[in-house]
Amino acid sequence: QMQPVESGGGLAQPGESLTLTCEASGFTLENFAIGWFRQAPGKEREGVGCITNKYNSGYYPDSVKGRFTISKDNLRNVVYLRMSSLKPEDTGRYYCATDPNFLGGPDYGCSPVYFSWWGQGIQVTVST
Repeated sequence: QMQPVESGGGLAQPGESLTLTCEASGFTLENFAIGWFRQAPGKEREGVGCITNKYNSGYYPDSVKGRFTISKDNLRNVVYLRMSSLKPEDTGRYYCATDPNFLGGPDYGCSPVYFSWWGQGIQVTVST
């Protein structure tokens, strides 16, 4: 099964930065759409950044735009989610998801429904 694996989560203070890593085993991330999502207790899973081969600049919701950035390292077959100026409301379980067919675009945003393979998730807590 093509399941990505997340790492790099943990505890951060407000205003700090944290980088999450998504690794692939058995498939090449370069050929897939990549999405990062988060879910806080009692809330729906929401996209915090998606990137596809058609839209390399990525899509970010207003809640994280300018603070979160997705980047790919094709040589290492990993994708990063760099998070800066963290806020307590960024707390949640973060998931990396991939899909071989999703092309993305302004009309699609960053929705979980377009992604097929999901990692187990990793906790990020922003607190003093």
